[in-house]
Formats: sequence, C-alpha cells, structure tokens
Amino acid sequence: MSVTAQSAGRQAAPARTVRVLSVLVMLAGLVMLVAGAGTWFTVQGQLADERITVSEDADWFAGEKIDGPLTAYSEAQVIEKHALKASNGKTYAELDKSDPTRATVMNGSFLRASLFTSVVSFGVAAMAMGLGLLVALIGYALLTVSRQLAPVPAAGPATED
Repeated sequence: MSVTAQSAGRQAAPARTVRVLSVLVMLAGLVMLVAGAGTWFTVQGQLADERITVSEDADWFAGEKIDGPLTAYSEAQVIEKHALKASNGKTYAELDKSDPTRATVMNGSFLRASLFTSVVSFGVAAMAMGLGLLVALIGYALLTVSRQLAPVPAAGPATED
C-alpha cells in the first residue's frame, strides 16, 4: 500500500465520522425546531378554543383575544388586580377561612396559575425552536468542516513501497 493511500485512509475515517455526526446534529436540531413549533401552536390553539378576551381595564391588549404569551400575561395581571380589589388587598392566604371572598380570590389564583403556565409553555416552545435552529446550524457547520477533512485525490498513479 502506498504512503498516499495510507494517508488518505487515515483522513477518510475522521471525515466520515464528522459527516455522520453533522447529519445527526442537524436532524436533532430539526426535531427540536418541529417539537417547539408543535408545542407553541398546541398551546395557542388551546387558549384560543377557550374564547377568552383580555379584560377592558387591562393596561395592555384590552379586548384582544387571548391566544399568545403577552395576552395571557396581561389577563393574569388583570385577574390579580380584580381579586385584590374584591378582597381589600388581601391574598388568599391572608383571608380568614370564613371570608366569603376567599372562594373568589382562590378562583382568581387558579386562573392566574393556568395563564402563567401557558406563558411558560410559550417560553419553553420558543426556546426549543431557537435551540433547534442553533443546533441545526452547528450541524451544518460540522458538515462544512467534514468536507475540508476529506482526502484530496492524488494527481498521479499511486506508488508502492
């Protein structure tokens, strides 16, 4: 076997390994991107199906349909404002067990928690999509590097030792 052939064999193995890894990394990135988008649209659809609108006295997005992280957050803030007004500024934990407004404040807390859960879900979905894109780009960069590692064919016939 010639020196050139031995050298090409040693170079081909790392290039092949990097190429396979780059494809796997790109696929992982695409899976993350699709999963994040699927989560985003599922949460958005579930919120929209509830047909809730942001209260008219909201600081932002008043009257808009709740179907995204900003409108959900805005409505959660309004619910807190209404609950505190109904309880004269007391939270659920601060109210006596016999206080009739305790159930109203409790329901407000549950609604806020549900809306905040959707806000967090949107955030996780956005993060998954962003990381998926980043990972796919890293995979593409590795693929480009693997092409540089590929052996250069010899110009003339191989010589034997």
